[in-house]
Amino acid sequence: QVQLVESGGGLVQPGGSLRLSCATSRSVFSMYTMGWYRQAAGKQRELVAAITSGGSTNYADSVKGRFTISRDNAKNTVYLQMNSLKPEDMAVYYCNAASIARVYWGKGTLVTVSS
Repeated sequence: QVQLVESGGGLVQPGGSLRLSCATSRSVFSMYTMGWYRQAAGKQRELVAAITSGGSTNYADSVKGRFTISRDNAKNTVYLQMNSLKPEDMAVYYCNAASIARVYWGKGTLVTVSS
């Protein structure tokens, strides 16, 4: 069974930074596009950033220039570095692994941005 194990969420003040991590198996990591989605209270889940197995990245307009997605192939881990956090970034962040045939989700990690 495929597992995506997220970590790194927490409470941060506006303007602060957090780094989320998502670890999975090598078989998934090497073949799938890895992404981060978020879902704020009362809103639909939305794509934040994604990175292909080849390293191409894609970002939501709302996070461009503030968030960076990266992957460590040796650790089978994808990261989301979040800088200059805003209250509107507060959400549950979900790790995602996607191929043409399958999609896997992590359980989510809560990011709270508040003073």
